[in-house]
Amino acid sequence: MIYLTRKERFSAAHRMFRPDWTDEENMQVFGKCSNPNWHGHNYILNVTVKGDIKEDTGFVINMNILKQIIKDKIIDIVDHKNLNIDVGFMKGKIATTENLASAIWNELDLPVKNQGARLHCIKIEETENNTIEYYG
Repeated sequence: MIYLTRKERFSAAHRMFRPDWTDEENMQVFGKCSNPNWHGHNYILNVTVKGDIKEDTGFVINMNILKQIIKDKIIDIVDHKNLNIDVGFMKGKIATTENLASAIWNELDLPVKNQGARLHCIKIEETENNTIEYYG
């Protein structure tokens, strides 16, 4: 089994909050991340896929194809956007990095499988101190 990771970067705004809670309740639970005027991060996204090496190419997955899948399905949709408002796959979810990692997995799972590989991990570095890993 071979594991291959592609790293991408994007910038996005978000607000962690529940619309059914008051601003005070949201601030109590989510702190400054619930600022009604939003806040942003420069995210680092690592997409790790796994699989067997294909005899005809020597690849688990063609890196250029993986790069394009991530660009089309994720980066073009989230970069310089508001995760709460602009990103369809985040609608109805609290815009935590945990939910973002899970949603990204859901967006990439089938396109990666269609290339003969499998997702292993979605890792998102939100800050230099906070990293989320999701294994599906």
